[in-house]
Amino acid sequence: MREKNWYRRIKKIFKHQPKNTDDIIALLKQATERELLEPNTLSMLEGVLDVQETRAKDVMVPRSQMITIDKELALSDIVPIMAESGHSRFPVIGDNKDEVVGILLAKDLLSFGFNGGTEQQFDINALLRKVVFIPESKRLNVLLQDFRVNNNHMAMVVDEYGRITGLITIEDVLEQIVGEIEDEHDIDTSPNINPQTDGTYTVKAITTIEEFNSYFDSELQEQDVETIGGLLMRSIGRLPKRGESVKIGAFNFTVLRADNRRVHLLGVTTSAVHHEENASNI
Repeated sequence: MREKNWYRRIKKIFKHQPKNTDDIIALLKQATERELLEPNTLSMLEGVLDVQETRAKDVMVPRSQMITIDKELALSDIVPIMAESGHSRFPVIGDNKDEVVGILLAKDLLSFGFNGGTEQQFDINALLRKVVFIPESKRLNVLLQDFRVNNNHMAMVVDEYGRITGLITIEDVLEQIVGEIEDEHDIDTSPNINPQTDGTYTVKAITTIEEFNSYFDSELQEQDVETIGGLLMRSIGRLPKRGESVKIGAFNFTVLRADNRRVHLLGVTTSAVHHEENASNI
């Protein structure tokens, strides 16, 4: 009886056919408000709908942040790179530093060692897996299907000229549906605020407003908001998407990384930085 009542309620909600994705999400939110769906379920369903519109370039790891391995490195040099990063797959760079010639799996290297392989016997070419290249415009729902069918977990993202602009993994795609997937290697010990060579800054969304103000000698503030990510959301009025920008005070904030649950990383530019590092230039 309970199942029949649930079916009737769902049918009633969807009696008017939705015309677009926004209509579907609105109906799902109504179902959540009526306790037909759990909030976590709603969040995942929104993520499933988002991957139909999201492109590879929107969630890829940029080329500048990729951890790669030079094809000419010795085994003794490769092992520390793998151990420090905690990753399981690594693009291997050839003589042309812009060319990825293969993917090296940590488990293949581990198998080589356990089978008695030595430094002298090591031949990286024998361990390389095939590289998969995809365009920046590829939709995540199509990419996820490709990953599943081909039993592949990583792809290199290229622009219209065939230049590598980043990489994307199956985990990156799944995180758009279920949210950030963290493990023991995801602990980030880097500073919350990082100056870039072009004069801009990257700022983690979890940075407190107090820390931000201290660093930039600014006076940003918002009642009941403690972090820069929260300040950005309050200013925009909703969860912003990657690439969206907003000006707050003397600062321009651009979302560099975000999923369907929260903002992770921001790009910041300003013409009014008074941080002590720039004092010598005044």
